[in-house]
Amino acid sequence: MAFESLSERLNKAFKNISGQGKLTEKNMNDMLKEVRMSLLEADVNYEVVKSFVENVKEKALGQEVLDSLNPSQMVVKIVHDELQVLLGEEDARIHFKKQGMTTVMMVGLQGTGKTTASAKIANYCKNKLARRVLLVACDVVRPAAIEQLQTLGKSIDVEVFTCGPETSAVETARQALAYAKDRQKDLVIFDTAGRLHIDEALMQELQQMKDLVVPDEILLTVDAMTGQDIVTVAKEFSERLSVTGLIVTKMDGDARGGGLLSVRSITNVPVLFVSNGEKVDDLEEFHPDRMADRILGMGDIVTLVEQAQDKLDIEVQKKTAERMKQGVFTFNDLLAQLGQVSKLGSMQKMMNMIPGINKVAKNLDDEKMNSQMKKSEAIILSMTEYERENPSCLKASRKNRIAKGAGVKVMDVNRLINQLEQMQMMTKMMSGKVKLPDMAALQNMQRGGGMPGMSKHSGSKKQKPKKKKKKKLKK
Repeated sequence: MAFESLSERLNKAFKNISGQGKLTEKNMNDMLKEVRMSLLEADVNYEVVKSFVENVKEKALGQEVLDSLNPSQMVVKIVHDELQVLLGEEDARIHFKKQGMTTVMMVGLQGTGKTTASAKIANYCKNKLARRVLLVACDVVRPAAIEQLQTLGKSIDVEVFTCGPETSAVETARQALAYAKDRQKDLVIFDTAGRLHIDEALMQELQQMKDLVVPDEILLTVDAMTGQDIVTVAKEFSERLSVTGLIVTKMDGDARGGGLLSVRSITNVPVLFVSNGEKVDDLEEFHPDRMADRILGMGDIVTLVEQAQDKLDIEVQKKTAERMKQGVFTFNDLLAQLGQVSKLGSMQKMMNMIPGINKVAKNLDDEKMNSQMKKSEAIILSMTEYERENPSCLKASRKNRIAKGAGVKVMDVNRLINQLEQMQMMTKMMSGKVKLPDMAALQNMQRGGGMPGMSKHSGSKKQKPKKKKKKKLKK
């Protein structure tokens, strides 16, 4: 994940002063040296790093910090505040007209995910802001760009306007404006052409479109993987087109993230959104304070809750909660919950947002967890409706049939049954239908004995208790 290496290095630097009773210029310099190296290795611009370290040092050696009971925590707060200044002190948003049609031009180099970002923003504005959106395919240079936008538009139920690859981008934009006005659209997003690098032909075409459309926003898509090149690209586009905001893509990759820390302070162009996946709903509003929290390993529980509210089916959750209150939890409930979890996306990404747990998130294997979830879903889908609602009926013959249908081993079926039984016991405890297990029962569970009062479904024959041998009496 982006910033992972930077987070580790910064936390290591803070640990060096956490054990110090008092903050001195020496241990402060040692810590700042580590911070400087962390930022440079993360590909942050040298001038930005120099200014950042000087600001932190000046504030950290102030009297308020020196006299505080816990100077290390004060230093962390100062670094957090300075990171937020780099990222932007306030949240930036698309500025919509109070009346009439708002126009947005999407610009950027080829390969930065501009077309996908256009669809993601359209989806965001349609679902969250209740806008009547029209996507316009003005990329007539790249093969299949129009078809890609049409496919994305269909998946989010947003209309895509195109005149075909034979019509110029400027003429397509002209006709799209009249079309959008006739159909009372209040947001028009123009997906423009890109190049492998900035050239005069590209800039002239974009300038002509800008003069025609007079966009309310010009949003530049930049690839988080390109490091400091983000700054160079943003600077050139901003000087030629007066870019109003950035969309940072591929934040879910192994980008070091330094470019994102540099671009705001050098170009003064704010980041509006970050894209952290390939799905159309993998788009986050950019909050500088929350991103600073993530960089310092403090998690981002607010964003996690917001994503859960957006992606989870509230009715499914309510239904499951009601059944659990009654002490009921079957394979149908488990299947519904697996579906809900898969909607949230990467488990590692979610864990990274939870304070405390985020430190062990890197040890999670997303592929392995997804594979296990798919296997569990396959097992449940191989059951009949009766078997899902009545797991106690699952005997050897049924297990064999289910295992064959799911393409797994019987031991996998037994393992899932054991997991369900443990969930059922926890559900009954929460509903008050079963007493909490005593210490002896908990110790038995820890040794692998399973929940008290539940069968183990081991799938093997029960072993008969060994008879005690009678001792022979000596004559």
